Amino acid sequence: MPSTVIDLGTFNEWAASEQYPESVRVSYLNGDIWVDVEMEQIFTHNVAKIQIATELNRLTRKLVFGRFLGDGIRFSNEVAGLSTEPDGVFVSFNAIKSGRALFVPGKDTGFVRLDGSPEMVLEIVSDSSVSKDTEWLRELYWQAEIAEFRLIDVRGEEMKFDLLRRGAKGYTAARKQAGGWLRSQVFNRSFKLTRQLDPLGNPDFTLHVKN
Repeated sequence: MPSTVIDLGTFNEWAASEQYPESVRVSYLNGDIWVDVEMEQIFTHNVAKIQIATELNRLTRKLVFGRFLGDGIRFSNEVAGLSTEPDGVFVSFNAIKSGRALFVPGKDTGFVRLDGSPEMVLEIVSDSSVSKDTEWLRELYWQAEIAEFRLIDVRGEEMKFDLLRRGAKGYTAARKQAGGWLRSQVFNRSFKLTRQLDPLGNPDFTLHVKN
């Protein structure tokens, strides 16, 4: 990391430059730098991420009230001193129109970052990101005024799917309804994550949605 990176602004400039390494994930967490060099696990991270993101994107397009952005999009919030790449993020058209969130243009073309306060972020826990996802980001996403934080861990025999709602002093987990459903106030829908096996006996996942 170059010596010119001294704060959130200079970090974001570096993260958008050609000098930023493509083989690692680097986050700015309120003055601390987090580097994740672990290769992504196929069945306890990548497969779950793709299936969940696919369903959230399909729902978002159906409801036509915002954008679901997948893995690889940088998100930054100045108040929280945060710059990271969530496994997914949802931002409503109203948030963009009101200025509560904005797409940041790149130096040459297009848009390269989402700033502000989107409505929802998704993180899927991996072996190297436990404390980052469950402690650091939980606090910083709350400071960034993100209404809903979906925290998912499918590494163990018992899956964990927490739908965290922003309160006055932190996030609180939504209570499971009958059948294990979780109600999202952002999407006004209920969700449930299940795990099954593919024809080779490897884990696969389905995100169920109902009104």
